[in-house]
Amino acid sequence: MAEREISQSRLYEWLTGDEDSRMCRDIPDAACDEQPRNFLLHLFASLGNKLADELSSARLVLPWLLGVIGAPVWMVGLLVPIRESGALLPQLFVAGFIRLKPERKWAWAVGGALQALAAAALALLALFSSGAIGGALVLVVLVALSLARGLSSIATKDVLGKTIAKGRRGTLLGWSGSVAGAATLAAGAVLILFEDRPGELALAALLGVAALGWGLNALCAARIRETPGAVEGGENAWDSIKLGLRLLRDDRNFLHFNLSRALLLASALALPYVALLGQQQSGAELGGLGILIVVSGVAGLVASPVWGKRSDASSRTVMRDTGLGAAGCCLLGASFDWLPGAWTSTVWPYAVVYALLVIVHAGVRLGRKTYIVDMAGADRRALYVALSNTITGAMMLVAGGLVGALAQWLGTTWLLVLLATMALAAALSASRLPDVE
Repeated sequence: MAEREISQSRLYEWLTGDEDSRMCRDIPDAACDEQPRNFLLHLFASLGNKLADELSSARLVLPWLLGVIGAPVWMVGLLVPIRESGALLPQLFVAGFIRLKPERKWAWAVGGALQALAAAALALLALFSSGAIGGALVLVVLVALSLARGLSSIATKDVLGKTIAKGRRGTLLGWSGSVAGAATLAAGAVLILFEDRPGELALAALLGVAALGWGLNALCAARIRETPGAVEGGENAWDSIKLGLRLLRDDRNFLHFNLSRALLLASALALPYVALLGQQQSGAELGGLGILIVVSGVAGLVASPVWGKRSDASSRTVMRDTGLGAAGCCLLGASFDWLPGAWTSTVWPYAVVYALLVIVHAGVRLGRKTYIVDMAGADRRALYVALSNTITGAMMLVAGGLVGALAQWLGTTWLLVLLATMALAAALSASRLPDVE
């Protein structure tokens, strides 16, 4: 056992660059002693979570699933809103519940286990469902998965702050992102090699691996050694909502920011429809899905550092530029419908648009996160973030319902034109925001 603990400490020191694994900041002494073990458990838990997230993506894998089982096209418009809003809307209430628990890792573990069960259910639906009923069941399971994701997300951040010292949290997230990114790219490459195998079986396998990823996440969370924390000081959710609504009324910049953020949802709402267009070219074969997974992974890895530096300089201009970029991507995707058939008879043109839109969407996320953190004062930052997330979750549901209905009526091509208009409005709104850096 002692030899195992030494090897854990050495691996931790190599990963973090520390010469002393007992150097700690902002965590109790007992947590400091357990930090090498907990660091590795966090790393493997994050690997499982990130890999599962990518392999059950509401903007890529699940649209492909709905296309393969023949679900109505309007259901595609609900995938991203359900996935995002289920995690965002209950934040104020779930955070208060978790605050009452001295050990928050169990909430994290339960959330991971529920996500694993939901992914397993999606795998079964890929094999045995079809049509509108199958699509409706996918949406119902996605609601459960999304709510479990919200529970895990809040608990994960709390446990991370209690068990990993300041100055090491970013390193942990960086390593987990790199490892999960490599695993996701490998999964996409395997799908490309399988080319013309039936899509139903491949999607079931993909979602089965996602279930295993969340199972690993839950197991690692349960094994983390967490020092019990205080249960006092939790803020009543209704009081937070009332205070937040007053801030929304009195702080015009905050209101303007949320309007811009709502319009920038165009990038997230467009992604599943671009994936659906790619699926229509590939049919039930899984090589096209593998291509989209690979280009999405590469685009995400390349884009984030660039947008991060630009956001530190001016997050307002990042929001403006990504609005313009999203509009361009949507118009490019729509234009394929009017080009000669030979140009768009494969998945590759849509893969290019999807990769560009992933790059733009990464900028949207980084720009709006940086803007609200810089805009809010330290004493109200948590409230601003939680309130903005809740508003965005509600807007996601409303916009997703409207987009789904319009997709059924207008078709995917004209829907992308409409989303391009929405993105242009976002760019105009963001350009009028004040600088906060």
